[in-house]
Amino acid sequence: MRYFAHERGMELMVTQSYSKNFGLYGERIGALNVVCKDQASAVKVQSQLGLIVRAMVSNPPLHGAQLVATVISNDALYKQWDSELKMMSNRIVEMRTALVAALKKIDCPTPNSIYADWSHITSQIGMFAFTGLQKKHVQILAEKWHIYCTDNGRYSMAGVNPNNVDYIAEAMKDALTTAGPSDV
Repeated sequence: MRYFAHERGMELMVTQSYSKNFGLYGERIGALNVVCKDQASAVKVQSQLGLIVRAMVSNPPLHGAQLVATVISNDALYKQWDSELKMMSNRIVEMRTALVAALKKIDCPTPNSIYADWSHITSQIGMFAFTGLQKKHVQILAEKWHIYCTDNGRYSMAGVNPNNVDYIAEAMKDALTTAGPSDV
């Protein structure tokens, strides 16, 4: 933001969501930061944003915003939150690696030639992974194995743990073997 605003002199908007990294899913808490060239532009932008927000929610929830403000303004709470966030982030990275290792260990076929070695799972970031599985594979996972993900193969990595990673890999192999590769 500083590069574009200060060094390049650009006007910009930056959005942030705190839903996942603060565990505030129902609160839909986030921030919109706007950098304007001058005070007159800032007043105009604020006026327009006020109209948009007012039309969407006449009285936005306050609880989530208060929680985030409390945590980021208190050094001890911020350090605890930052430590726990890093711990969870590292755990998800570890589970991505474990899932790919489990898939390779059992020679699980990949969904298609684009995903030749399952490394697409470890190259992604965040709580979710696009596996490359299609609806036909997802249906087998749900009906036979009771593993659930979106129809486009988007899977929550937060649900993978050392106790179920081999089960998930076996289920994915079964789904891919039974239904065949993706239709790309």
